[in-house]
Amino acid sequence: MKLYLDENLSPQIAELLRARGLDATSAHEAGNTQIVDAAQLRYATEQARAIVTGDVADFVALATEAIAANVDHAGIVLLSSRFRTDDFHGIADAIEQGVEIRRRALQAVGRGVNRRNRGTIDGVGHGGG
Repeated sequence: MKLYLDENLSPQIAELLRARGLDATSAHEAGNTQIVDAAQLRYATEQARAIVTGDVADFVALATEAIAANVDHAGIVLLSSRFRTDDFHGIADAIEQGVEIRRRALQAVGRGVNRRNRGTIDGVGHGGG
């Protein structure tokens, strides 16, 4: 999962995530400060990156609009307001854990789909094993 940190998050968090092997960049590094949230989401989408933000209310509204308009985006990761914005390591830990949970969930879904497909093929006599 490629990540793009909204301008309300320090670019130091992106550095910490990269040091942990994650593909992360920030609005600050991209020169995208002082632009509206919709433009941040659009940029993240163009870069095929999920946006990570602490602007929960604004991005829930943008997600709702995207669903209503049937517009795709690469994902929105919402950070709890319980995080202090200067808790770089705590935020990086939470993001890393969220990415890992997503990875495991997708693997589990993939295994289930593969089992189901194998079963269907076996059920009609086109496979076996």
